[in-house]
Amino acid sequence: MNSFNNILNNDFSPNECLGVVLAGGLSSRMGQDKAKLLRNTTDMLNFSKQLLVNSGINNLVVSGDEYDIPDKVKKSGPVGGIYSVLSRFPQAKALLILPVDLPFMTPKILADLRIKGELNQKATYFKDHNIPLYLPNNTYIELFLSKTFYNNSLVSNELSGSGKVLGKISKKNGPSIKALLQHIPHQEIQCGDSKALFNTNTPEQWQQAKNSLVFKR
Repeated sequence: MNSFNNILNNDFSPNECLGVVLAGGLSSRMGQDKAKLLRNTTDMLNFSKQLLVNSGINNLVVSGDEYDIPDKVKKSGPVGGIYSVLSRFPQAKALLILPVDLPFMTPKILADLRIKGELNQKATYFKDHNIPLYLPNNTYIELFLSKTFYNNSLVSNELSGSGKVLGKISKKNGPSIKALLQHIPHQEIQCGDSKALFNTNTPEQWQQAKNSLVFKR
């Protein structure tokens, strides 16, 4: 696995897709850091990183204040994490974004998401789930992020170039992934295994996941 230091040492090609683990959430519903929960003997952060590597990603970073890419705008949610990553790596061709709370995700499903996104050059996600997300780094995303995080702060009711209002943005939570997708070319695809998209936000959901046969040796 290539480390964050490899990327800082300019080993990251501008023609590559950069893997991003989103681990900057407050985990308030879980009551503890979701990234540190153990899936068998591996914590969810390292499990998620390995998923990206095994899906064909050569370089990755972890988004979050305690990790590789701290949030430039605090409490700005997953879109804030994306903004922070692209601010640090504007040369990235695209991002393959994975939240840290998907214990049943597989490399094959992530690779399928990336390949279909690359073929159509559109933001690509699974039906009824806005993340994981393949996100091309293009003028659409640049425009949305620059207007949303103007001067490194959230802007409410900012006008787009066409004169349309981007929409009210919470100064606490930032825009949602859904709001971002509404302003860029995107497509949704079917997931071959719906269980892979089961996310664990609460202790009850995590216990349900641990009780699954998938976790058994």
